[in-house]
Amino acid sequence: MAETATTTKWVIDAAHSEISFKVKHLMITNVKGAFKEYEGTIVTNGNDFSTADIDLAINPASIDTKDAQRDGHLKSGDFFDVENHKEITFRSNTIEKTTEGFELWGDLSIKGITNRVKLEVEYAGLAKDPWGNEKAGFTVSGKINRKEWGLNWNAALETGGVLVSDEVKISADIQLLKSKEQ
Repeated sequence: MAETATTTKWVIDAAHSEISFKVKHLMITNVKGAFKEYEGTIVTNGNDFSTADIDLAINPASIDTKDAQRDGHLKSGDFFDVENHKEITFRSNTIEKTTEGFELWGDLSIKGITNRVKLEVEYAGLAKDPWGNEKAGFTVSGKINRKEWGLNWNAALETGGVLVSDEVKISADIQLLKSKEQ
C-alpha cells in the first residue's frame, strides 16, 4: 500500500513578512510602496512547497507609499478604486522547481480583472523559532504591466515619456507559520 503525504497548512506571518512594489516615476527614479494588510494560506503535501496551493488576499486600502496624498490618489478610481474593490487576490496555478527555487504561476485579480502572472520564488529554508513554531521563508519577485488590470492613469511629460511607468516590480519577503491545526 502506498503512503500518502500529510497535508500541511501554513499561514503568512504578517509580523515577519512584507508585500511591496516599486514603479518608475518621471522615468528617472523608483517610488516604492507596500500593502500593510494581507493574509494568506498555503497548503502543501508535507513540507514540499512544489505542491503548494496558495490563496492570498490583500487589502488595497492598506497601501502605504509614505505620502498621504499619493496614497489617496492610489486608492481612488484612477487606480485601485478601493470603494468598489475591497480585495486584491492571488491564487496559484502551477509551481515548478528551478535551480534558484520555484517558478510560480497564478491568477492575480485587481479591480475585478484577473490575469495570469509569473513570479520567481527563492526558498530560504525551514527553521523553528524559540517557541517551537515551524517557519518557512521565501523571497518573491516579478513584474506586471499595471494597464492589464485597468490601472491606466498617467500624465505625459514635456520632455517625452510618462509620469508613471506601466511596469510595476513586485517583491515580497514572506515568512510562513505552520498551522497547529492540520
